[in-house]
Amino acid sequence: MAPSLPPRAWLTVGLLWAAACLNYLDRLMITTMRDSIMEAIPMTEAQFGLLTSVFLIVYAVLSPFAGFLADRFNRSHVIILSVFVWSVVTLLTAYAKTYEQLLFTRALMGISEAACMPASAALIVDYHRGATRSLASGLLLSGAMTGGALGGIGGTMAESHGWAHAYVVFGAIGIGFAVVLLLLLRDPRSGEETYSTEHKTVPPRLGEALAHLFTNRGYLVMLSYGCLGGVAAWSVVGWMPTYIKEKFELTQGSAGLSTTAYLNIAALVGMLVGGFWADRWSRTNERARILVPVIGLAIAAPAVFLIAQTTLLPVALGGLALYGLSRHFVDANSMPIYCLFVEPRYRATSWGIATFVACVIGGIGIYAGGVLRDAHVDVGRIFQFGAACLAVGGLLLASLLRLPALRAATAASPDLVETPRPPIEQATRSPKNG
Repeated sequence: MAPSLPPRAWLTVGLLWAAACLNYLDRLMITTMRDSIMEAIPMTEAQFGLLTSVFLIVYAVLSPFAGFLADRFNRSHVIILSVFVWSVVTLLTAYAKTYEQLLFTRALMGISEAACMPASAALIVDYHRGATRSLASGLLLSGAMTGGALGGIGGTMAESHGWAHAYVVFGAIGIGFAVVLLLLLRDPRSGEETYSTEHKTVPPRLGEALAHLFTNRGYLVMLSYGCLGGVAAWSVVGWMPTYIKEKFELTQGSAGLSTTAYLNIAALVGMLVGGFWADRWSRTNERARILVPVIGLAIAAPAVFLIAQTTLLPVALGGLALYGLSRHFVDANSMPIYCLFVEPRYRATSWGIATFVACVIGGIGIYAGGVLRDAHVDVGRIFQFGAACLAVGGLLLASLLRLPALRAATAASPDLVETPRPPIEQATRSPKNG
């Protein structure tokens, strides 16, 4: 029977949900106030695009190192410092008067925000285990998606009060929220951890962390899926509005609103359903956290292919919603799957590396889509390729079920509730760490 959760387990999820929401809102609202910013600070379209690109590049490069910091030091302290610093940077952004100053604050935001999500994902699974781990992880990511959806508030505020106003408001909110986190957010106390406290008494080293992760078959399979899933995800996000507009002769506004609404709402539901389902099923099937994502991908791949083939708008939008729902079964269970193969003291680092890979693949994917468009390749072909990537990704995840480390873990613990030095950790430890 799974042990009871520590008292702060769900409070921690709520606090980190809000932090993730603020994280994505602050980084993305600049994209919704383009006209206001360009009117106040003259720049070319390419320069405006660079404001997002520089954030993404800095964020991606620093994510593995930020994850390592969250493994080596107190995770709560890393999160609180990250929220405080990026909120100060958000506030300072409002006072940028030149393009160079604005670009500099975007780079600073990439540095300060990089530490939040790896530490948050790891802290969630420090508290949650067994029958709550996937749902808690899905809730965290739903906060990030909610923040992205709320980014449009920035554009509305910019129209009525000027672009700087939103940065003042949300910067101040973030600083205040950092104080709330300082009062309420804690790492699990001794005896509450769902894993051995070895990672605190023997601080990890970066070289050891990288050696463990890049010689770990389970983790490498997950990274490979991340590449394939990233291609599909970015092709849908980047090119679906254009495809719907052109194929069904809609206006730009109608196409954009339809695709983002169907996709984002379905994704939010999918993360919660995928997390809840995996948690419930894991009580009777120790492989549920892998099987649910595999089932999700088995649905998502045909859904994307259907979008590329249909001539009916309702069918296309239905396929988009089905894709958004089922593909995010994987997201809800990503960190729980890492927990099956990755040593507890390297979990945040594993998330940071995966973030780096996702950002790189996303950037390449969107650029490649543009190249194909310039070559007059039909967008439907891009989606067909994305569907194939999802299908192969599903097969990769299914291959995890045959790994010896997973069999050792499920034999030792039917509920996959971690105890000090479980067999799975010993099976995946590098000789240097043994």
